[in-house]
Formats: sequence, C-alpha cells, structure tokens
Amino acid sequence: MPEWMDVTSIAFPFLGIYLENVPKSFQIFGVTIALYGVIIGFGVICAFTLMSVIAKKDGKNPDDIYDAGLWILGFGLVGARLYYVIFSWDYYKDNIASIVNIREGGLAIYGGVLAGLITAIVWSRVKKKNLFAFLDIAALGALTGQIIGRWGNFTNREVFGGYSDNLFAMRLPIDAVRSRDISADLQAHIVEGTNYIQVHPTFLYESFSNLVLLILIIVFRKKKKFDGECVLWYMGGYGIIRFFIEGIRTDQLKFAGTDLAVSQCLGMTLFLVSAALITFFRVKAYRSGNGEKAEKAE
Repeated sequence: MPEWMDVTSIAFPFLGIYLENVPKSFQIFGVTIALYGVIIGFGVICAFTLMSVIAKKDGKNPDDIYDAGLWILGFGLVGARLYYVIFSWDYYKDNIASIVNIREGGLAIYGGVLAGLITAIVWSRVKKKNLFAFLDIAALGALTGQIIGRWGNFTNREVFGGYSDNLFAMRLPIDAVRSRDISADLQAHIVEGTNYIQVHPTFLYESFSNLVLLILIIVFRKKKKFDGECVLWYMGGYGIIRFFIEGIRTDQLKFAGTDLAVSQCLGMTLFLVSAALITFFRVKAYRSGNGEKAEKAE
C-alpha cells in the first residue's frame, strides 16, 4: 500500500483495496456532471421503483406514488439543503454564493425527511388519501434512497469519521477533503512522510445499517398492526442508527454555542418517540382485538 497517495485515490489498507482514479465528476459534451448527483439520482429511481412495486402489491394506485413523490422529492431537496445551511451558518454567512452550490455535497438527510413529511401531509389532505398508509410505503423508498445516496459521499470524500485502524479503515488524500472536516485527532494521527488521513468510513456504516433496516421492515411489514407503523419503524430505526454513527463523524452540525450534535439529539428523540408510539398503538390494537373476540364469544 503506497505511503503517498494520488489525489484521486481511495484506499482500504486492511482489506487490501487501493482504488485509483475515483472521480468526483465527469464531463459530457463539455458539461461537468458531479458523480454525487448521479448517484443520488440513481437512488431516487430505485426508490420510486420499489415504492411502485409495493403499492401494486398493497392494491394501491402506483400513480399516487409518482404524483406525491415528485412533490416530496422537490421540497425534500430544498429542506435538506436549508437544514445543512442553517446549522453550518458560521461558514455560509461569509460564503453566501455557496448556499445554492450542492455540487460538493451539503444535503442533510433529516432536513429532507422533515420537509418531505410536511409535503406528504399537505398532499394527502389535498388528495384525500390515507396519509399513514402512504407513509408506510414512502418510508421504504426513503431508506432505499439513503442506502444508495450515501455512496455519493464516498465519491465526494466526505461524511467520514475520526481516526480508525479497524478492518474497514479508509485512507483519503488530505488534498481531496475539506480542511474543516479534518479534526484535531485526525491531524495528530497523520504519519510524517504521508499525505493521507485514515478514517472511519461512516458513509459505509450507515449505508449497510440502513440496508439491514430496510430488509427488516420489508420482512415484518405484513405483521404491522396499524397504518403508520412502518414509518415509525423507519424513523426510530434510522434515529438510533444515526445517533451512534453521528458520534464518530468529524463534520457534525451542532447547535449554536453548544457542543451538542443536532443529528444525535434528533436521532435519539425520534427513536424514543417512535418506540413510545409503536408500543401505545400496538397495545391499543391488541386490546381492541381482544374486545372483538369477547363480543363474538358472547
């Protein structure tokens, strides 16, 4: 494994993987296209495909998925960017023009989820659709998009953790990453004579964890007791995943004037609220079921 890395290379030394010429973008007819955007776009296509298939199986109209999905996608992207900018204002207040530049990343998933949820509520009221049944399907699409979209962070050399020497440790050339993402701990671990940082690939941890969560929800969704349960499993599951992974990231968005990571606080809140709601409605459904059986027995 070379000690001096080319700026376009990415390595996983303990897995024996050295990737050369991993681009951040490419050109078509002179137009530069960010690979980050292409990967997100592919994630969106896969998300819509999965939601459409599930809608058909559930006896719902797939056209509703595309109708609502396009609105949610549009406002979700705006929300994801606004969330990121708001909690990174110390940087953007001196770089106003950069606010609209998402080519280098800077989309916060929680902002997209919250904006998408608000959009779904409005859409369901206007169209007179069952909001919670729709959200149960939309949650699977959101997870699919997140699983694939995280690989855009890989090509962008962002969303990584502190120093790591575990099996999945990843090496990135210093010149390929944003200087503000290199923590003091990472600086301290830079070996003299090398030009790379060795980090936790948190994008990989999150992508894999989300894949496991998606499989679990798909397997158990037929056993749900009420509309809205799948989206609560998603919110709670992703909340606890993000809580732990956020703790090792070097690019945490924090509440102004504090050392509290926004995504950790929100992740734990979502986990606790979702767990409480699932418990409450499952108990309610169980009692209701017992009541029905008692009436039939009489």
